[in-house]
Amino acid sequence: MGFWQQIGEYLYLRKKDPNAGKGTWIKHMHGMNRISLYMFLFCLLVILFRFVIKPLLMK
Repeated sequence: MGFWQQIGEYLYLRKKDPNAGKGTWIKHMHGMNRISLYMFLFCLLVILFRFVIKPLLMK
């Protein structure tokens, strides 16, 4: 499974692989990965705002 395909599945952009395992632990792992990915994207937005957008607005 490719990297971008996994990202698409975490963000609900793509259908899940029908041949993938359906264990409970896999569901928990994917849920935790989804949470960490959302936190990472949120932090990138905060960093972008603090170091790029905010200084431009203060001029």
